Amino acid sequence: MASIESMGAAATGSAGKLKRDVGIIGLLFASTTSMIGSGWLFGAYHASKIAGPLAVWSWVIGAVIIMLIALCFAELSTMFAKSGALVHMSHASHGQTLGRLWGWMLFLSYAPIPAVEAEGILTYANNYLPYFLKGDGSGSLNAMGFVAAVVLLSVLAVLNLMAVKALLKVSNTVTWWKIAIPLVTVVGLIAASTHWGVWHAGAGTYSTQGMFTAIPAAGIVFSFLGFRTAIDLGGESANPGRNIPMAVIGSVILGAVIYILLQVAFIMALSPDDLADGWASLNFAGSAGPFAGLAMTLGMGWLAVLLYADAYVSPGGTGLIYITGGARILHAVGDTGAGPKSLSRVNAAGVPLTAVIVMWIAGIFFLLPFPAWQMMVGYISSVTVLTYGLGPIVLLILRRSQPDLKRSFRLAGAGVLAPVAFIASNLVIYWTGFYTDSILFGMLVVGFAIYAFVFHVLQKRSAEEFGWKHLGWLGAWFAGIWLLTGLSDSGADIVGFWTGMALVALWSLVVVWMALRSALPAEETVELMEHFQSGN
Repeated sequence: MASIESMGAAATGSAGKLKRDVGIIGLLFASTTSMIGSGWLFGAYHASKIAGPLAVWSWVIGAVIIMLIALCFAELSTMFAKSGALVHMSHASHGQTLGRLWGWMLFLSYAPIPAVEAEGILTYANNYLPYFLKGDGSGSLNAMGFVAAVVLLSVLAVLNLMAVKALLKVSNTVTWWKIAIPLVTVVGLIAASTHWGVWHAGAGTYSTQGMFTAIPAAGIVFSFLGFRTAIDLGGESANPGRNIPMAVIGSVILGAVIYILLQVAFIMALSPDDLADGWASLNFAGSAGPFAGLAMTLGMGWLAVLLYADAYVSPGGTGLIYITGGARILHAVGDTGAGPKSLSRVNAAGVPLTAVIVMWIAGIFFLLPFPAWQMMVGYISSVTVLTYGLGPIVLLILRRSQPDLKRSFRLAGAGVLAPVAFIASNLVIYWTGFYTDSILFGMLVVGFAIYAFVFHVLQKRSAEEFGWKHLGWLGAWFAGIWLLTGLSDSGADIVGFWTGMALVALWSLVVVWMALRSALPAEETVELMEHFQSGN
């Protein structure tokens, strides 16, 4: 194992230190504003097309899954109260190589989110400024839309150069708006609805299976991902042991209430005529901006105007804070030696300048292969849930190797809840489908092969240094989930959907067993934990 000193050299000296002046409200609102972005503007519409009225339960199930994962991270966050904590956690469980790989995977899950929020802004704007999308109905950006998205990303990056305390003051103001407008929309749509029987319309055009597949495909998981921002900013909190768990759990509860109410209001506002061809063909005037379109059909022009304004504020606020969170992930990548030390350097305002620039460039890059909102949401959901899957495993390992270590928040029943959370994360990957999973795992195989080639061939370092004995379970995990998804969803239909879910759950428990057996020795984990807790 490489020396601890070399891993954390960037945490001190020229790298500078991040300021610790963020309170509980700042963290809670940072996570909430990350959560309530473009997902609320589009999620209910896409979920309804996939699951019909069962879409309400899709949001409930999605909230439960994310809460299980969030509870695991709530405990871990108090043990890694550093900015970019998700990167440091993976080092402590299975060593430096996994930590480095996971750091870059986390970056690949953060980098496209500001871009997808920019796409959300332009998709709504195209309803009254029809210059940004192609005319083929795909929702893809045209050349002018691409330029406009780059401009929006540039504005978000510049705002991120403010000191984090000032940035979160802006975020807090935006968050009040982002909570108020969805709730006003709920009340307005329900009050104006006259077709209460729509809950029974289109019978036979949706299925229980759709209730699960909608969770990744409609952007439901995507809409809940913001809870992690409080963890990313943990190193800038004055009292992380108290503030981080409260912010993580509180943001998931708040987001769940808002999203479920929005789905109920959306369905109630539909007309049976909108469902003449079934839920999968749901369409109405202005459906490209679903909630605003419904408001117009119900004669509430004032609400449509508010929603068109919010289509700038909600996605913009989320994109803003995700550049912040992603830059902290890159800060941790530099801090641990997984990337250039320049990533961990901060300017006079306490902002990791190079990391912000890298996030801006990466956001532009992701606009090219994913030029439409729903296209990019599928990728983000799958890669992010995959990165989340490590959290429950790290929690179990640290409970075993360091049972007496002080934890400001201790998850009751972790021995049961952590494996259940791991199963849930793998089910989301399974529901995403074989095509998306094949792209995801293909990218990971290529990335891992490149890293191993550089490590062994170019740097001529040994297998022991690489830590192969701590990584074998990863290959089994990824290959097993990919294979089970293929058996169910590749067209062969060798395994039924429900049987596949049961097999994924069983395989997840096998992976947990393998991961625990492959963990670092307790003494190495203790050494790493002491290093992380004494650093920035």
